[in-house]
Amino acid sequence: MARPKDPAVRTRLIERAAVMLRAREPVTLRTLVAGTGVSTMAVYTHFGGMDGLWQALRQEGFTRLSARLTAVPVSPDPVRDLTALCAAYLDHALTHPDLYRVMFDASVDLEDLPAADATLEHLVQAARRGRDAGRYRRDVVPLDLAVQSWSLGHGLVSLVATGPLPRETLDHGPFLLAALFTASGDDPDRCRASVTRGWHRPAPDGDAPPA
Repeated sequence: MARPKDPAVRTRLIERAAVMLRAREPVTLRTLVAGTGVSTMAVYTHFGGMDGLWQALRQEGFTRLSARLTAVPVSPDPVRDLTALCAAYLDHALTHPDLYRVMFDASVDLEDLPAADATLEHLVQAARRGRDAGRYRRDVVPLDLAVQSWSLGHGLVSLVATGPLPRETLDHGPFLLAALFTASGDDPDRCRASVTRGWHRPAPDGDAPPA
């Protein structure tokens, strides 16, 4: 008879793998369960093996990102909101640098690709609201602007979280976003004010402040 699955054990193993990644410890079947109080069989019960664990770990990164973006409140200012979503993305990456690295490891399949893709929809909706409100040109494609905004944030945080540059590099974010949004048609002065309202640099200790 197959052992029943305990969600708490599944979560414990995912958290354990994330901690090991952060500590640069090798994640193997035996090192993963060491100190968790469960046997190696639990990895097969909950994930079907180590490949399944890596899939779940990658998915967990997107699940937490989705929760972080969902927590960003919608305001009457869509440019402020798109900025706040980009800042929240940076928060997530620097709060969970271990999961962040796994999230974009294309060698590992995702458990639920549509759920991961849905994280981008938060940015698409903000971009669409901005276009519909007349902040961007009518020919601006919301998906394109969302991808451009995400790419900008991803590049910045990659240079800080996994690259050689200091956290002060993130201070370029408002300038880069304002340049992108004004190139999309927003009024420069109004844009800078909106970006300033929406932007915050991630806290030094990795705790994500409210957007």
